Amino acid sequence: MKVDVLKLDAKKAGSVDLPAAIFGLEPKADLLNRMVTWQRAKRRAGTHKTKARGEINRTGAKWGRQKGSGGARHGNRKAGIFVGGAKAHGPKPRSHAIGMPKKMRALALRHALSAKARAGEIVVLDKVEVKEAKTKQVAAALGKLGLANALIVDGAQVNAEFARAARNVPDIDVLPVAGINVQDILRRHKLVLTKAALQALEERFK
Repeated sequence: MKVDVLKLDAKKAGSVDLPAAIFGLEPKADLLNRMVTWQRAKRRAGTHKTKARGEINRTGAKWGRQKGSGGARHGNRKAGIFVGGAKAHGPKPRSHAIGMPKKMRALALRHALSAKARAGEIVVLDKVEVKEAKTKQVAAALGKLGLANALIVDGAQVNAEFARAARNVPDIDVLPVAGINVQDILRRHKLVLTKAALQALEERFK
């Protein structure tokens, strides 16, 4: 698949072929769903916790009469039915991570890239570099390119001034190629790759 290479000023700077092994696969929704689930589960801290009866500092002595109160015969203020009591079967700290083989994660990334290519939602830029970190200038440049909601992936290093300016633009994410991931690709309408990012992806999936 051949696509035009653009500059930040929306002018053409040639064209490039997208490798079929990376951008020409038939996207599988179940694989992409599994990958996003894996990412979101791995991100969870798992620090949620409630106190059990053994962790509540309240009396365990019987405080009322056995009969005559007109109510239940309670003998412990730690019970979950009381305000300040324990939580029965509450959450405990644990890992939410699920298993997914490394090869499947790599395949899911290629399927996500292929899904964007199939939908015509990939834009290739020559490079993303600016001399000054001016959000207004970067927002205007992205507007010329028609990028209102996009993930921009650069090479090994992202231009610091561009990243600083772009982080104030709504719905625009900027990542180095090492940070490219399925969830961020799918959550944005457009995927913007620099020539350096394309070269790095080709090397990665050789």
